[in-house]
Parts: sequence; structure tokens; C-alpha cells
Amino acid sequence: MQKPVLVVMAAGLGSRYGGLKQVQPVGAYGQAIMDYSLYDAKRAGFEEAIFVISSAMAKDFPADLQERIGKHFPVRCAVQELTDLPCGYAVPEGREKPWGTGHAVLACRGMIDAPFAAINADDFYGFNGFRAVYDFLTTERSGSKRQYAMVGYELQKTLSESGYVARGICQTDARGYLVEIRERTHIISTQEGALYTEDGQGYHKLPEDAVASMNLWGFTQDFMGELESRFTGFLDRAMEENPLKAEYFLPEVVGAMLREGLADVSVLPCAERWYGVTYRTELPAVQEAVRQMTEEGKYPERLWG
Repeated sequence: MQKPVLVVMAAGLGSRYGGLKQVQPVGAYGQAIMDYSLYDAKRAGFEEAIFVISSAMAKDFPADLQERIGKHFPVRCAVQELTDLPCGYAVPEGREKPWGTGHAVLACRGMIDAPFAAINADDFYGFNGFRAVYDFLTTERSGSKRQYAMVGYELQKTLSESGYVARGICQTDARGYLVEIRERTHIISTQEGALYTEDGQGYHKLPEDAVASMNLWGFTQDFMGELESRFTGFLDRAMEENPLKAEYFLPEVVGAMLREGLADVSVLPCAERWYGVTYRTELPAVQEAVRQMTEEGKYPERLWG
């Protein structure tokens, strides 16, 4: 079996954060969240990473990444271009927002010939999540359906005290397979628990034991073909309904395959707390959490020596 590859989605604009949060230091020696993800991924067994970056990052980011991490963990970069569209399609006038996580992973086509995991660069997942998905991807499976995996986090451990977040809320069956995933783009944390809204007017309560997707996925190589073949359908809808902001989300592609009976997605539970910097006000709390984990011996002060 070929060794799994780690895909790191780092091309987001960070509009709510107000800058490139992917490179924001959270460790004592300038380490960003993605440094800790690579460190955990390497410990879990991954041996190579592909970073998906924006064209604005393409000048300096690859060299900086190679200098800091390359000799410890082989890394390559793929550029997510807004203009990377199928023949016959053009970027709508005024569009600046990237096309979403599905398009980000699609930017790696031609670079991956093995199973792969996909993560966000600005989410702190913890070692156990990486170990779970690596073990899944390196275990032989058979069946008529595609076999994918998603690491599921306890929703309450993924919320922000600084504002709303977007999460894929998952429904699973008795066997631990994903039945449905719904992208909730506006979830807030309250004393009553997690609430979401679809229209900005009324809020609805989410179950206390809700499982959230943080975009830690495990796919076989064939998923790239699904992303590519379904992208035109997304674009047709996007150009008509929301040409400036519509996004091609990974969970929506997975959800379509579930509805069509094409895939089984194992939900791998992870009890670790998620950390992230959706908002700049969250940065001190993440830095403090990293400091505490370092003091507890979970991470060395200098990750890469």
C-alpha cells in the first residue's frame, strides 16, 4: 500500500481574522498552528505534505516553508488559482474569494497518487486525530463502495467565544458511518449550548452530543476524480445563485456521494479539544493552550530542532 500524503489547505483569506492567520505565531519560537499539525502528522506516520496556497503566497511561502520544515518533513506546494476553472467558465467580475475547500484539494490533482488526508492549516487538531486517520488510510478495506473517513470532534469543544463559526454537523448510524453532513455556516456558543441560524433571524439549538467535522478527512486517490467531475455542476449553480461568494465545500461533495450510495464514510471519534484563530481575539487563548501543552511535555519548545 502506498504511503498516505497530507494535504494542508492554506489558501484562505482569513476575512474574519483580518490577515493570513495560517502563519500567525502561536508557539514560543514563532511556530504557527500548521507547524504543530505537521509535527503531529509526522509522529502519526505521515511522511510528506502538500500545501495548497494562494497566488499571493507563492512568492515567499514555499521557500520559507522549506527552510523551516523541509529538512524534517518533505513538503511541496500547489497554488489554488481563482482562474483554475474548466474550459468554458470564467471568473465572475468582482470575485476575490477562493472557490472553497473542494477546489483547494483539486489544486493538487496530478501531484497525488496515493491515499491522502486533508486538513485546514489554521486548525489545531491534536495528535489523536492524525493517528486515527493515518491508521484508517493504511488499513486494507474492501467493498463495492468507496471507503473514506472523517475525524469527528465534539461540537462543544470546537466553538469560539469570540463569534460565530462554520461547522459540518454530522449524523452517524449505529455502525459509526456518516449518514449526513450539513454545513452550518453560523454557529454560536451560548449558555444554552450551541445555536445556529440560517437566516440571521431565528436561532435553533443543536444537540449537546453533536459531532462536528473540522475538515480532517481521509480519502483514497479516486476522490480527486469525484471532485473534478462534480465541479462543473457546482459552477453552474454558483454562477446563477451566488457568483461572488459561493464555495465548493468538501462536505457537500461527500454528502452527494452518500446520497447516491457511492461511498461509506467512517466517522473516527476524537475527544481532543480543537483550537483555532477564526478571530484575532482568540490568539492569546491559543498561545496559552500551546504553552500549557508544551509545559506538560506534549510538544518540545522547538518543534524542528
